Amino acid sequence: MRRIDILLASELSGGLAAFRHDDFDVVLHRWTDFAELPLIEGALWVFIDWVLPEMSGLELCRRLRADGLTSHAHVTIVLEEDNVDDRKRALRMGADDYMVGPLTRSALLDRVLGANISEQDTANGRVLAQGELSVDVAAFQARWQGKPISLMPNELRLLRYFIEHPGRVFTRNQLIAALGKQEPAVDERTVDVWIGRLRRALKGVGAGNPLRTVRSLGYVFDAV
Repeated sequence: MRRIDILLASELSGGLAAFRHDDFDVVLHRWTDFAELPLIEGALWVFIDWVLPEMSGLELCRRLRADGLTSHAHVTIVLEEDNVDDRKRALRMGADDYMVGPLTRSALLDRVLGANISEQDTANGRVLAQGELSVDVAAFQARWQGKPISLMPNELRLLRYFIEHPGRVFTRNQLIAALGKQEPAVDERTVDVWIGRLRRALKGVGAGNPLRTVRSLGYVFDAV
């Protein structure tokens, strides 16, 4: 199955349940903290309202294009009305296209599933690295100095997320949300189990312990 991750900067009428269509898994994320992304595992599509509580939709679009993790995303601006000047401004700021709101689940899925999303778009074949620690996204394999690290899926996804965001402190709830584990709900202490397994695996191959506990806050990956 190929995957499409959809970020939504506002509420969506119809809900956020995942959707399967032919050979696509469509996963929807409500993106409320624009400073932190969830773990993106497929082709990335972002729907941005023209007006947001924290900033303008155009400013958020600009930030997405300037960030290496999201610069490749397909960005759709959701206009409040069909205004020619607003359309032009959205496209000049870097949006790929636009639609007139309000955005609903059916309209969103019609737009996404009607697009020509190629195999290359969903392959996500990057290799992420911090020092001699790397994650081959396509192969779903972590390595230290070229040697494979044996990790369970959640620990591998967690390591990838930390490598993508070095030096940032994440609470347990933020890590649960990043891995899409809110439904059904996951206990916060489950994160401690993931972290413990990941630490043991890294130490076992000689990678040390780059995961630091920040008391009363959470965890941070210290870049080499």
